[in-house]
Amino acid sequence: MAELTGGLVHLKTAGTSWLEAVRAVGRIDPALFREIYDFARGRYETDKASYHVSADIAKVPPAKELSDARLPEMLDDFHARQVLHVTFGSVLTADNGERFRKRFYAALQRDEEVHYAALVKHIGRHVAPFAKKH
Repeated sequence: MAELTGGLVHLKTAGTSWLEAVRAVGRIDPALFREIYDFARGRYETDKASYHVSADIAKVPPAKELSDARLPEMLDDFHARQVLHVTFGSVLTADNGERFRKRFYAALQRDEEVHYAALVKHIGRHVAPFAKKH
């Protein structure tokens, strides 16, 4: 995007790609999503120290209060999204990466199309204003 706009636009996708992968896991493996979600809730107060964020953890309900259908929707909630965003490093490195990482990537591989659809929808929204109209 920067090259196409002569450096006028910088499109950051690492954080959003992570969040959309988490959304996909919520659809593919709700039990794993619940584990990650509650772990992230527990890590937020510590992990937010390196970010400028304003999520209120009190507005992020425990996973047990959410139906499976609502899990992916939590990525549309401002507070839950920030919690899941800033804790990505802790999630991927918990127990030297053994706690979640392998299962996370395995879930995405089990149903790659769910992951791809989430990425296309989300990133597509960000690049759409730059698409050439015919």
